[in-house]
Amino acid sequence: MNKFIYILCILVCSCKGISQEKVTTPKQEKTFKVTKTKEEWKKHLTESQYYILREAATESPFTSNLLNNKETGVYVCVGCDTPLFKSENKFNSGTGWPSFDQEIKGNVAYDVDYKIGYKRTEEHCATCGGHLGHVFEDGPSNTTGLRHCINGAVLKFIPTK
Repeated sequence: MNKFIYILCILVCSCKGISQEKVTTPKQEKTFKVTKTKEEWKKHLTESQYYILREAATESPFTSNLLNNKETGVYVCVGCDTPLFKSENKFNSGTGWPSFDQEIKGNVAYDVDYKIGYKRTEEHCATCGGHLGHVFEDGPSNTTGLRHCINGAVLKFIPTK
């Protein structure tokens, strides 16, 4: 009887359970209206723009020539000219990056990233997929409460005529 219980314990313990298996699903590549090869992007963008827009880098704070821009107009994606933000939604967040309290609906898409160890909401151009920055919930409370913290190097400003 002891042998039987011993064999039964070994069998139960040695069975491969599926509860510990890590199941991974392949990450689906997103498709965008504007697509280019790596070489085509590098021809179209400066080195800094490429690194930020296509490799999800971040520009140094307080270096954007658009940071203190107070003109009326629209900020568009440097990669595909999609209108992303209106000047009326820009505000001085004090963070060193151009900040907006809202995007132009439908032109900015969102993902979650954990690149620095915690969850953040990443923003990218909905037309070309280019990395723009991140959105945080510490914006102006009198509007949306959101702060779209955007890399100025990936924006082009089109003044209102």
